Amino acid sequence: MLRVFQPKVEIMTSGHFVSRCSDYIIYSVEAKNIDAVVKAYGPSTKLGAIVGGQTSCKAPEIDAFEKHLPADVHIVSCHSLHGPGVDPKGQPLVLIKHRASDEAFAFVEDVLSCLQSKHVYLTREQHDRITADTQAVTHAAFLSMGAAWSANNQFPWESHRYVGGIENVKINITLRIYSNKWHVYAGLAILNPDAQKQIKQYAESVTDLFKLMLGGHREELRARVETAGKAVFGNRKPDAEVLLRDDVLDRFSLGELPAEKLKNNHLSLLAMVDCWWKLGIVPYDHMICSTPLFRMWLGITEYLFQHPSLLDEAIDTALDDNTFRADDLEFTFAARDWSSRVNLGNFEGYREKFEGIQKYFEPRFPEATRVGNEMIRTILEREGGK
Repeated sequence: MLRVFQPKVEIMTSGHFVSRCSDYIIYSVEAKNIDAVVKAYGPSTKLGAIVGGQTSCKAPEIDAFEKHLPADVHIVSCHSLHGPGVDPKGQPLVLIKHRASDEAFAFVEDVLSCLQSKHVYLTREQHDRITADTQAVTHAAFLSMGAAWSANNQFPWESHRYVGGIENVKINITLRIYSNKWHVYAGLAILNPDAQKQIKQYAESVTDLFKLMLGGHREELRARVETAGKAVFGNRKPDAEVLLRDDVLDRFSLGELPAEKLKNNHLSLLAMVDCWWKLGIVPYDHMICSTPLFRMWLGITEYLFQHPSLLDEAIDTALDDNTFRADDLEFTFAARDWSSRVNLGNFEGYREKFEGIQKYFEPRFPEATRVGNEMIRTILEREGGK
């Protein structure tokens, strides 16, 4: 009979005992609670131990460590730039050597090497700026889409308006975000000043473009869209490979593909490029620290702007076709509302809105998660094969 070996794990009665005996401690708590938790248990940290955190916003995390940890403790923070359903192999893993010896930092690298992630070395300031650039506005866009669909009482995959191509990515990522915990996105948005500014600009870009659409200002709309596109994509080489292709875009659908796809003005994508332009952000500069969701978001945005006929169609549809007008109105309301909640630092307001929409879409989460995981896996395999 085979002997069953029990892992040598001892459950401590208090975080103080964990801190006293551990050589390496990672605080994996909500960003808004990091100061209180480190204040409670940080002073008990073992002499010479290494302490880090996995929060998505490093400014409050590092501040908490500096305030509450003994001076003889090493501080090495980290952040895996992907969600829990993504294979960490090859994905970016940020390491921040804030206050540590070379030996302590090497120890952390060795421990985390089991993830087989790609190590990226940043300061806390660089980390927070890059995560704002690559994640905050991306999340805001998809959160706003979900809010708009919920407000219009529609499941987009049941309508031919939102099936196929770019729409597949919009729906799958939106449901993927809403299937997670609200605090994952709230902390990054509310506690990161750069994120607040960018989410505010996205709401302003959505509003400005929607007003141009409503007013029928064709030349002004076209000029603004093309100026933004040139600023963001103008330095791309003509033969540069796009991040997403038609065969990938059409494969992953929650609904049946219609015989003929309906035209869409893609307000969410036009506003994203407008936002990047207004903020002087070139998204390709941060690809080494990009999440799978950001690469897909950039991919469909790039796809739209790198296909002139599709971009022309979006602009003409925005002015001449009212099919999506109600959706665009709710999307504009949603973008402005999310921005207001973030700028006010309203965690409970954020949670209330998020969980209300989450409940609306909940029945389709299992299928959306399955399709979304397959879509991400396919894209990552394609990237790995380059």
